[in-house]
Amino acid sequence: MKITRNIYFENFKQNYSLSKKRIELDLRKINNEIINSLKPTYKYSYSKKLLKKYEKKFSILRLIGMGGSILGTKAIFSFLKDKIKKKIIFFDNLSSNFKVNQEKKILNIIVSKSGNTLETISNVNNLVKKNQKKIFIIEKNRSYLRNLATKMKADIVDHNNFIGGRYSVLSEVGMLPACLMGLNEKKFKQFNNLIKNKKFVNSLILNVSNILFFVKRKKFNSIIINYDEKADDIFRWYQQLVGESLGKNQKGIFPSVSLMPKDNHSLMQLYLDGPRKNFFTFFGVNERTSNKIISSTILQSHNFIKNKKFSEILNAQKNATKKVFFKNQIPFRSFEILNRNEEVLGELFTFFILETILIGRFLDVNPFDQPAVEFIKKETKKILTNT
Repeated sequence: MKITRNIYFENFKQNYSLSKKRIELDLRKINNEIINSLKPTYKYSYSKKLLKKYEKKFSILRLIGMGGSILGTKAIFSFLKDKIKKKIIFFDNLSSNFKVNQEKKILNIIVSKSGNTLETISNVNNLVKKNQKKIFIIEKNRSYLRNLATKMKADIVDHNNFIGGRYSVLSEVGMLPACLMGLNEKKFKQFNNLIKNKKFVNSLILNVSNILFFVKRKKFNSIIINYDEKADDIFRWYQQLVGESLGKNQKGIFPSVSLMPKDNHSLMQLYLDGPRKNFFTFFGVNERTSNKIISSTILQSHNFIKNKKFSEILNAQKNATKKVFFKNQIPFRSFEILNRNEEVLGELFTFFILETILIGRFLDVNPFDQPAVEFIKKETKKILTNT
């Protein structure tokens, strides 16, 4: 079913209906700053003046952050990289070996909601030089990075206190970098259109109902079968969204990503013939341009791939896998992306955010906090203080 002009969505074939009315009611009740950030009326804490100050001057953007502070922006860049002319560099992990670039023409964007993220502090210490321009996106509270930004006389953009990192992609956190990449921020904001779209809403509700049915029957693993390399970072973002939002009180869903077709040759045997603890998401993009098989070098035994585009081969593998899954009664849904643009990313971000919040409400967990990981932060600080 075509649920928007950009997405063809195939829901789980099993069509289980668990508490669809309650899910619909919950969807109507959700109203917070996260939902506001999905709307075109959301007010950013940065000005157009700030954008004009930097958008044409810098051809190199360097983003420094961890988890939700950077995953959404990375997903945007990876999926739309063919539209982006600037060079974008991401530092989203702690590495003991990296080259320090002292070039003045780099614009550093440092993102940390708390302003105290240890890995981000460490990376900023080594990477960011005094003569380079800097924007800090941080919460409006006293913190290490806010103090540092003030000391460095950097521009500070306030991170919305009520929006957790993993939900922040359509707020200042993702949209400021997107604008500086030359993308159209307004086109990402699809919530108002989607919530009026009966096909989208009904598909979302049935989809959540099915997932809750699987969880009730001990199918906890959500495995993405991804046939688009440029979408890999979307599902790294999805992993954090689902894992950190729902993994509480001995409950949750374990999100995993398989990049196809290479994982056909490593994990597919397990998916088809291993424990039946999984439900799957197929994801593909309808590419208009693609490399083609050089027919003159193909042996007669493989005439069936002569004149074929790589995208045709990939699509054939995806459809074959779906047929085998269906035959083996393995539950799956499918997203086919018809256009690669800002709109479809806004639609996907909105779909997965709403899905996660609705599942959390039904599982009776708070989808907005992450209390367990705070213990590791405290223990790390203790170890470093005592050594």
